[in-house]
Amino acid sequence: MVETNPVRVRTASDAWSEVESAEDILANILSRVPVKSLIVSKSVSKLWYRLICSPNFINLQLSWSLENPTYIIYPCMDEVMNLYRMKGNGEIIEMITLPGCENLSPLSLICSYTGLICCINYPLIHDLEMDKVDMTDFEIRICNPATREVFLLPNGSPSEKKLSIGVAFGPQTSEYKVFRFFYSKLESEDIHLECEVYSSRTGSWRGIGVVQHCPMGFQHCPLGSSHVFVNGKVYWFLASEEDHDIPGSVLSVDMEHNFRTINLPDEVTEHSFLVALEGRLSLVAVYDEDEIVDIWVLNDSNEPHWERRRSDYVAFSSMECVYYVTARKNEIFFITTDHYLIYNLDHGTWTELDLEDSFERNLPVALPFIETLLPCNGLLGPPE
Repeated sequence: MVETNPVRVRTASDAWSEVESAEDILANILSRVPVKSLIVSKSVSKLWYRLICSPNFINLQLSWSLENPTYIIYPCMDEVMNLYRMKGNGEIIEMITLPGCENLSPLSLICSYTGLICCINYPLIHDLEMDKVDMTDFEIRICNPATREVFLLPNGSPSEKKLSIGVAFGPQTSEYKVFRFFYSKLESEDIHLECEVYSSRTGSWRGIGVVQHCPMGFQHCPLGSSHVFVNGKVYWFLASEEDHDIPGSVLSVDMEHNFRTINLPDEVTEHSFLVALEGRLSLVAVYDEDEIVDIWVLNDSNEPHWERRRSDYVAFSSMECVYYVTARKNEIFFITTDHYLIYNLDHGTWTELDLEDSFERNLPVALPFIETLLPCNGLLGPPE
């Protein structure tokens, strides 16, 4: 009788064990999985939990998400904040309701970057007669719609007038700063414009003193602060001295708190918007009478100047109000009274999105969005 050596059959579980043993391969596979599935996958094993929660994995997942940006739409300011994640073709991916944001005074969605969004709301002051809104203060929340995490920032300094804010991100992936402009009353009873900065690294506000300029902020854009973050700087409109409803220049600040003003093209209109387009600060100006839109790009050198990238006829009536404008890659998203429209900058073409029956209209906002695991408190790993 001839004896034979048993042959071990390689199973699928054996192959997967080898994948798990090479964490870089496993991380590469999991980094392409939707965030909702990643959250569930953390319970598979201690290895998966440790891997998915690690800063290296969170950064790897973010790098893949950046290649596939979507939009997040807030179509109706209401007591319940329902957000919608949407593809560029108008397909709704999911509806998102953020926990803890119910029964607040209507929230404004003001910015989105690396998967984190910033929302503000004016608190209601209750008295015996009626609900009053304190317009000199608001609550600031940093939210991650993908993980459903919400982080309420501590209160800033009291203000004598309306405030304005802007949010900056970096230099580390998860860090951010919030610039808050407020009016303080000194012992002389004079009111001064000051700025303070919240840092996610310290978890507190720090005053940087009196400043010369107050952004147009909520006066120009009642839906939220009309600012944009591009390449390490925050930009706001400054009102024209001749007409406070029209932007006259741009205010910028970097992460080291250095302020600067930049002139605007002469052709700016009341319906003008700052956007981040192809990694550069851009200006979108709509001319109602001519039904034309101009798109300018800032060449930021020692002597910054604006270059008109495109001028084209709009795909909507001059009777329509332009609610909001945002940008993603090489396209610009317009929300008007009656239309949701995508303008392709390279081809000069308009695409109307079939969203009219999907949303109730009440001060809609749209922003570019990606899925991320970044924490809302801005700290990856254990606090310092």
